Amino acid sequence: MRNAGAGLVDWNEAWQAARARTNRRRGRESWDKRAPSFARAVAQSGYIEQVLARLPLDPSWDLLDVGCGSGTLAVPLAGKVRAVTALDYSPRMLDLLRERCAAEGLANVAPVLGAWEDDWAALGVGPHDVALASRSLTADDLRGALLKLDRAARRAVHVVAPVGSGPIDGRVFEVAGRGFTPGPDYIYPCALLHQMGVFASVDFVSIPDTRRYTGVEDALEGFAWMLTDPTPDELARLRDWVTRQLVEGEDGWRLAEPRTVQWAILSWKPGALR
Repeated sequence: MRNAGAGLVDWNEAWQAARARTNRRRGRESWDKRAPSFARAVAQSGYIEQVLARLPLDPSWDLLDVGCGSGTLAVPLAGKVRAVTALDYSPRMLDLLRERCAAEGLANVAPVLGAWEDDWAALGVGPHDVALASRSLTADDLRGALLKLDRAARRAVHVVAPVGSGPIDGRVFEVAGRGFTPGPDYIYPCALLHQMGVFASVDFVSIPDTRRYTGVEDALEGFAWMLTDPTPDELARLRDWVTRQLVEGEDGWRLAEPRTVQWAILSWKPGALR
């Protein structure tokens, strides 16, 4: 990793190096497969309420949700702003989003199939009052992604990024017998924004793991996705751990030793990045 400027770390290169070291690179097919279970897990977590409480919004504004998934924030945001453009590269996630919008009678959410690397203007995505990337900052070119968000916003940009390993539970890797290398967290975009001339405000939310499971297989699915191409032996060890971790309550099964996941919300006014 080379130095940028007068002895400064090049945080874009540092981001790329950290992403290259992690053993959890995932593509479109993986997210398509995980779409239904991901939507259920997020709905149970309390993440939505905590993040929305920290986003200043106006009913007359429109908002771009980059990496919208199945509508984790796009759907509740539709009731708070004039219109939401929901961009995601997973067709299955967007299918689930359309189903949710139809079920809730939402007509102000526009799903768009696209990725960080695409030409958003060619997809018909122009400037919005607010640009949001919630837990979706996965582009290899971090500088380019931040610039795209900045140029897509008129009033505010918000990025939600993990603190430490975020939702990835290192115990899963330990149980499976794998080494665990977490990906880059919020410090990388925060430091890069600083280098690009922006002092982003940073707020934190802490999300206790309150998920409930119907049983061992449901819980296993909730953890196995963290492993890329798990072997039968790894899944067997993980199933044994899950079985020992689960305790029964009135509303289902839960972990005896749940984690608390932290997220950082980086916010800035657009137009100052260089």
